[in-house]
Amino acid sequence: MSTFDRREEAFENKFAHDEELRFKAIARRNKLLGLWAAEKLGYEGDKIEEYAKSVVRADFEEPGDEDVFRKVRADFDDAGVDQSDHQIRRTMQELLQQAIEQIRTEG
Repeated sequence: MSTFDRREEAFENKFAHDEELRFKAIARRNKLLGLWAAEKLGYEGDKIEEYAKSVVRADFEEPGDEDVFRKVRADFDDAGVDQSDHQIRRTMQELLQQAIEQIRTEG
């Protein structure tokens, strides 16, 4: 195997690893977002975990974050929860950073 081939393989492995970490971080962010939103919605007990899981599942509707945002936005609107779009998006970003840090510290 040539040096070029080894470098190419290393880059491919790094890309795959980075994508796996990104997927894990986004899934964790979505769960954290679901827990945050469930609190705002006034959910208790098992309903909190159920809602968090529903936010995670919402991310499989389409690529990107808009499907998750729309779910939380619609649920807040239906329940009369006063949160701006900006606050929801800012919380999504903050929780993504928190999720990344959690994954990094786990090793």
